[in-house]
Amino acid sequence: MTQRIEHEPDFTQFERALLRKERPSHLPFYEHIASGGFIGRRTGTDFNHMPPAEDAYWATYVDFWMGMGYDEVPMEVPPNYPVVRRQAGSGKASHGSESSVMFSTPEEYEAYAWPDPYAVMDYGHFERAAKHLPEGAKIVGGVCAGPYEWATNLMGVEGLSLAIYMQPDLVRDVFDRIGTLHTTALRNIASMDCVGALRQGDDLGFKTSTFLPPEELRKYVFPIYKQMADIAHEHGKPFILHSCGNLAEVYDDIIDGCGIDAKHSFEDVILPVPDFKAQYGDRVTPLGGLDVDFICRADEAELRAYTRRMVEACFDDGFWALGTGNSLTDYMPVENYMIVLDEGAKMAR
Repeated sequence: MTQRIEHEPDFTQFERALLRKERPSHLPFYEHIASGGFIGRRTGTDFNHMPPAEDAYWATYVDFWMGMGYDEVPMEVPPNYPVVRRQAGSGKASHGSESSVMFSTPEEYEAYAWPDPYAVMDYGHFERAAKHLPEGAKIVGGVCAGPYEWATNLMGVEGLSLAIYMQPDLVRDVFDRIGTLHTTALRNIASMDCVGALRQGDDLGFKTSTFLPPEELRKYVFPIYKQMADIAHEHGKPFILHSCGNLAEVYDDIIDGCGIDAKHSFEDVILPVPDFKAQYGDRVTPLGGLDVDFICRADEAELRAYTRRMVEACFDDGFWALGTGNSLTDYMPVENYMIVLDEGAKMAR
């Protein structure tokens, strides 16, 4: 295991950054996810081969975040949607597009084995993780993959795109069903004392635009986000949205219409996090934003100088959290990331 950052977790400080009402006493850290390989290298364990049903998995997972100086443990649990992945081949469906199409007609939609709304996921994972939380720490919890991602998983990117114009009633049924299942799950998660904030990951775009036209997102996806944020707020908890891509055309919808408290996932080639902060920071809290490629390639002096610049640019008002623009990957050197956190801790703790 690499070095630990000694820190007494205090979720209320991270919460202050999210809600933008009071400056936190220290700079919080935040990541959306960490790969199993990164966790294994950081903790010196074979984490990738630990079964999630075992206590050791969650003990290691919680210690991974606490040992890096976090106030919270980010986690998401997959819903019980039956999916069959098909082998990709030359000229055939690829992973993440058409490889897991489960239905394309109303009849196939009706025949699909949708999960029971009251057993959408294994909520026990949150309870297992909570057993290992030190005093002061909370979970930031949600459903793995969002409404748009699940619609494209089940119908395919091409299938969903065609259905929007050829079978709009089917598309409406699909998003209504997914929305009901996800919001039912979030209500259960929100009711847990160990959970301090809710989150949803749903990658809506790529380098130049959203995958779907904004008007279709407003019709099918954003009403679900609004319900999710409302559920969080009804329980007195903030709501975080993670979404990759160029969302310039829909930021007002997401921030003001859906009512999210914080946004994660930033790419310098699209909109660097300091620029997002300058444009939207009085309405929503940006989280992370440090370039993953730079963290992987830079030396220690460069990493510390870069971290200082980002903290100075984004934490002046206290409403930001240090972290990457996307996630902790298998190929990221653990030592480089720890240098970033160490420098952040020195600056604002």
